[in-house]
Amino acid sequence: MERARVVVVEGGRPGSGYVIAERLVLTSAHVAPEPGRTVRLFRPGQEPTWDGTVVWRGTPGGRDDAALVRVDDPAWVGAPRQPVRWGRTVTHRPGTPCETWGAAELVQRPGRATDVAQPSGTLNPGERFAGNRYVMSLAQHPPAPSGEGASPWGGMSGAALFCGDLLAGVIAADPAGRAHAHLEAVPAYVLLHDPGFRAALSDHAPDVGTALEPVEWQHLIEPAAPARVLNSPAALLQARRQIVPFRGRTTLLADFASWAGEDGFGARLLHGPGGQGKTRLAQHLADALTARGWTTLWLRADAHALAELSAAAVPLLVIVDYAETRTPQLTALLEAAVQHSGDRAFKLLLLARTDGDWWNDLHATTAAAEDLLDGTGTILLPALEPSPDDSRTEAYRQAVRSYAAHLPQVRDWQPHDWPALAARLTTGTPEGLDRPGLDSALTLHMTALADLLDAASGAGAGSATVEDRLLVHERRYWKATAAAHDLNPGLTFATLTDALAAAHLLGADTDDQADALLRHVPALADQPTDRIHAVRRWIAALYPAPTPRLAWGMLQPDRLAEYFTGRHLHQSPQLAHRLAPTVTEPQATRLLTLYTRAAAHPALRPQLAAHLTTLCTDQASTLAGPAIDVATQTEHPEPLIDALHHITDNPTTPLTHLHHLVNRLPDTSYNLAPYAAHLTQRLTEHHRARADHDATHLPDLAASLNNLSNCLGDLGRREEALGAIGEAVEIRRDLVRDRPDVFRPDLAMSLNNLSIRLGDLGRREEALGAIGEAVEIRRDLVRDRPDVFRPDLASSLNNLSIHLAALGRWEEALEAIGEALEVYRELARDRPDAFRPDVAMCLNNLSNRLAALGRWEEALRAIGEALEVYRELARDRPDAFRPTLAGSLHNLAISLGDLGRQEEALEAIGESVEIRHELARAWPEVHQPDLEKSLRVLAWLEESAD
Repeated sequence: MERARVVVVEGGRPGSGYVIAERLVLTSAHVAPEPGRTVRLFRPGQEPTWDGTVVWRGTPGGRDDAALVRVDDPAWVGAPRQPVRWGRTVTHRPGTPCETWGAAELVQRPGRATDVAQPSGTLNPGERFAGNRYVMSLAQHPPAPSGEGASPWGGMSGAALFCGDLLAGVIAADPAGRAHAHLEAVPAYVLLHDPGFRAALSDHAPDVGTALEPVEWQHLIEPAAPARVLNSPAALLQARRQIVPFRGRTTLLADFASWAGEDGFGARLLHGPGGQGKTRLAQHLADALTARGWTTLWLRADAHALAELSAAAVPLLVIVDYAETRTPQLTALLEAAVQHSGDRAFKLLLLARTDGDWWNDLHATTAAAEDLLDGTGTILLPALEPSPDDSRTEAYRQAVRSYAAHLPQVRDWQPHDWPALAARLTTGTPEGLDRPGLDSALTLHMTALADLLDAASGAGAGSATVEDRLLVHERRYWKATAAAHDLNPGLTFATLTDALAAAHLLGADTDDQADALLRHVPALADQPTDRIHAVRRWIAALYPAPTPRLAWGMLQPDRLAEYFTGRHLHQSPQLAHRLAPTVTEPQATRLLTLYTRAAAHPALRPQLAAHLTTLCTDQASTLAGPAIDVATQTEHPEPLIDALHHITDNPTTPLTHLHHLVNRLPDTSYNLAPYAAHLTQRLTEHHRARADHDATHLPDLAASLNNLSNCLGDLGRREEALGAIGEAVEIRRDLVRDRPDVFRPDLAMSLNNLSIRLGDLGRREEALGAIGEAVEIRRDLVRDRPDVFRPDLASSLNNLSIHLAALGRWEEALEAIGEALEVYRELARDRPDAFRPDVAMCLNNLSNRLAALGRWEEALRAIGEALEVYRELARDRPDAFRPTLAGSLHNLAISLGDLGRQEEALEAIGESVEIRHELARAWPEVHQPDLEKSLRVLAWLEESAD
């Protein structure tokens, strides 16, 4: 709450008011006369007075006891820099801190200037809830009556009630029977639900939003960019400013509306390339839900203590941008969702550039994550303007007109005839709208803005990228601000650009961290402290921090920041090398994320990708570990994976570092699967060399060989996988002879894997022998420790069934899979998230066994149940479960075909073939054999249908 915004309002009776926008004051209805009448305004303790006109008034003494006054006086001074933000309580938890500031009677003295009181206290959301009032319980000792029954709080009517940074209400009364220890306020939500109030805001203060933010959670919110901070044209491109009207996406919005209408918890992942329109779509959805009484919360990247979200008493939408980089926060958010009562909607909308490995890993972080994300839909956002047709042309014209209307608000860009420039660009058919990339909403909008700026400045587009064109104008802003901070010419613009690129690359949580970062910029290393501070303040002035916890923000939109940083690193790659040795792990992750995204830009690759690989290789001690994490989160991980291969192959890389990398690998990763095999091979070689000289290293060698076999098997390298697991079994047999109690579980595991590798190569009898031995060992282990080893026994029984079936021993195979299914069903009762995939796997195999024995109806029921589970799993984790879904569809088609249900069978095998075609295109050596099997079944069914 700002003291400079507090005013005294004199209409029929004295009261208080608060300046909410440049010329608009919020006060009480019973202080103000009827609309159209005049009031006098002045600031407490100051002499100037101004006239104002009432433009809206609620009911004096009623539930909407508030009024809006427009300041007409041309002498008015001291308008606020920013409009207010509105707030409301969204939980039932008592004790929300609040304050107000007004010209209370109790502080006035005869013959002296009007003074103010600043009472503080708390409010409990449930008190006077039915009466639509907030009750402020004062922290101060209640004042004595002022005489003749008058309230000592007279004159406070109309004062703003703030909770933190949010305006939550307007003081209306000193309620009777409370001994002056409480004040009542009209809640902001009452006013913002009034069409007349909203219309008056729109007419007289369009910069003031109408969104209600949650007062209890304001420390968790990433606020939208301030409406009036427009220091550079690029600020107009920020999606949440919504400069260009929203277009299209009608089907997707309808889907989201239906999803929001479902009770309880729900989550969606919306993913697509940068600039595709994810943020804008999310903001549009948030606005629509806010208008329906929801609370929408854009979660700050550094927000903690998310458990308090479980207390939500209103429908809640939490939006998490760049979700692929925020797994720990998402895990905490899901834990909060588990604790929520479920009597209101609790929805999560995750925005990401990719739905790859990070998404699969998120499901496995906790039981809550696996449970809540089961069934979560993932939506790939398509291009908004896919064809260079009339729709794209109209979108371009709309963007030009929108930016032209707002450019007069941008500093130093006012003196241009923007309507005329816009008319010139939108008359006739604009040229160049068929260029690559203009299907992206952001690229189209950037082009429209660049065309306007170039037209105003007389610049030509030439062959430059649209990002380069916009950066030409952005650099004017940098230079003007540097001059205002007395930095230039004392420091060269090249040095300042280095500092700005470093700030974007690493970020800084504190001023001290920012100063330390700037000292690693080569030309700033020897600068005095005051000059370093001046550079930090310059960057913060260019791009203010979105939260007080950060030293500065960054150029927006993100894609423009990525391009600027990438272009700078392309020209000065050594800058990153100077910064990398001292980075914190969060800074390293940020550096690699931004660098990787920049390296994927068509105008910067492949040179920038090569620079990134060299950087990671040279700075392996600080960047190799984060590179593994970022490789699972990015659309284009190739430069990072190349670097990891170089690091692994470097003979000087310490063994401890290789172990650190292998421990950092995710359990499953499509992006990293080939590298995982390569790294495990390297470690195996190290362990072999050690074991040749010292037998105590044999367990490590066996474990590494077992892991190597799994990695090679995942890549379809079957002969090599068999060789590795065969050697592991041999070593573990020797170890069991000396220490059976310690090494028998390991031997059983390797025998189980050996049977799989033998089966992959068609060596059925040998595979059956290996799995039979594994089952025997695991039965013995279960007798002593059933809780530990029952899952292992079930896994081996499943494999035993597979190998028996391969040899035509159908009855024995059916018995084995039946026992495995029984165990998994029991395990799934206690831990469904962990064991439902195993139940589905066994059902799939049970169906095969039953079908082989001619028990078609039972086979069909089993595969139907498996398919139901796999569809849910594939929606959540397509990378992991689409292959198994295709397998179940394949088996379903066979069962339906054998029953003569050709049409249904063709539908099932058609879906299986479609999935396996996609998988085989990405990974032919693994999925091509399965595709060929499904194609043979398709041909059989088509022939049968004929």
